Amino acid sequence: MKATIITIGDEILIGQILDTNSRYLSQQLNAAGIVVCERTSIGDSAEQITQTLDRAIAQSDVVIITGGLGPTKDDITKHTLARYFASEMRYDEREAEHIRTLLARRGIAFNELNRSQAMVPTLCTVLHNAHGTAPGMWFEYEGKVVVSLPGVPFEMVHLIEDEVMPRLKKRFALRQIVHRTLITAGIAESILAERIAAWEDALPEELHLAYLPAPNIVRLRLSAYEVDGESISRTIENEFEKLHTIIPDNIVGFEDATVEQLVHRLLLERGERLAVAESCTGGRIASLFTAQAGASGYFMCGAVTYSNSSKCSVLEVDERVIEQFGAVSEQVACQMAEGIRRVSGADYGISTTGIAGPSGGTEEKPVGTVWIGISTPHRTFAVRRDCGTDRGQIISRASAYAISMLYNEIR
Repeated sequence: MKATIITIGDEILIGQILDTNSRYLSQQLNAAGIVVCERTSIGDSAEQITQTLDRAIAQSDVVIITGGLGPTKDDITKHTLARYFASEMRYDEREAEHIRTLLARRGIAFNELNRSQAMVPTLCTVLHNAHGTAPGMWFEYEGKVVVSLPGVPFEMVHLIEDEVMPRLKKRFALRQIVHRTLITAGIAESILAERIAAWEDALPEELHLAYLPAPNIVRLRLSAYEVDGESISRTIENEFEKLHTIIPDNIVGFEDATVEQLVHRLLLERGERLAVAESCTGGRIASLFTAQAGASGYFMCGAVTYSNSSKCSVLEVDERVIEQFGAVSEQVACQMAEGIRRVSGADYGISTTGIAGPSGGTEEKPVGTVWIGISTPHRTFAVRRDCGTDRGQIISRASAYAISMLYNEIR
C-alpha cells in the first residue's frame, strides 16, 4: 500500500508557515501499514493541483491533500477537485447548519462566503469537520482513494483520527510497517559503520537499515514493510541484541530518546545533582534539562556567564588565567565547570566557552571553536570541539556535545 501526501498553499512555499501536516500524516499512515512514497507542497494553482494529482494517483493507492478549503477566492482546492472528478456541486444542509452554529458561537455572521463552504461535490463522501467550517471530502476513483482535508492542523488531526483512518482500515487490507531505532553515542558514523559492517551485511533481507546522524549521536533504524508485526519485531530485537556484543559501550537507548533525557533518567535514578555554567551556548543546555518534567529532582542551577567579569565573580575563575590563556581555553573551561559545581554543591558541573560568531574568530581560534568542561567528584577535564560556522549550528552542536560528554562520564 502506497500513499502520496500533497499540501496546498502559497504560504507554505514562501516559508510563511511551517508544514507540520505532512509529518503528522506520514506518522499516521506508517503506523497503519501504508508506505508514504512522496510528500510534496504546491501553490494555490488549479493547474498544479491537477498535474500533481495525476502523478499521485498513478503511483499511489491513497492520496491525502490538505489545504485550500477556506471560504475565500484563493481557496480553490474543492472546485478543482470537482472538475477533476467531473462532479457537480450540491448544498449540504447538515454542514451548513453546523457552520452556522459554529460561527454563531464565535459571534460571526453567516454570510455567502461561509455558505459556500457547505457546497460539496456530489461524487464525494463528506467527512464532517466537528472542529471547523470546512468539511473534508473522500473520493474513490478507479480503485484509488483521494482525501481532501482542511489545512488547519488541529482540524486535520481530528478528521484523520475520527474519519479517515477508520475508513482506510475498513477499505483496505493493511499489513504493518515496523520501525525500531537504536541510539548510539561516542562513536563517529563512519567508524560505527565500519565496526558493524559484518552485522549489517548479515541482516535478513526483509530488514532495511538507516543511519541517522546528529551531533555526537547516531541512530540506527531497522525497518520492515508490509509484514507480520509480531514476528518481525522479534527479529529486530534479536538483531539489536547482537549489537550489544559488538558496540556495548556505545548503545545509549532506543527510539526517540534524546541524550538529555537519558542523563535526566540517570541522575534521578542515582540521586545525583547537576549544575551548568554557559558562555557561548547562552543557557541552551540548562533549558534542555529544565524542559523535562522532574528536573527539579537533580538540576541545581544554570549560570550564563557571558562576560569575563561574570566568569570571575560568579564562578571564581582566576582572572590571571583568562589573561594568560584567553576566555576560550581549556583552562577556563575547567575552572568554569569546577566553579559551578563548587558554588552549587552539585555532583556534576558542565561548562561551555567558545566563539559563536559571526565575528571574534582568529586563526588559532576560528569561529566555531568551543571548549567544553566537565567536573565530577573524581576529575575535571575539558575537550575542544569544532562546532561549525553558523551561529545557531554552533550553539546547538556545542550543547549536544556537552550533554553527550556528561552522559559518557556518568556511565
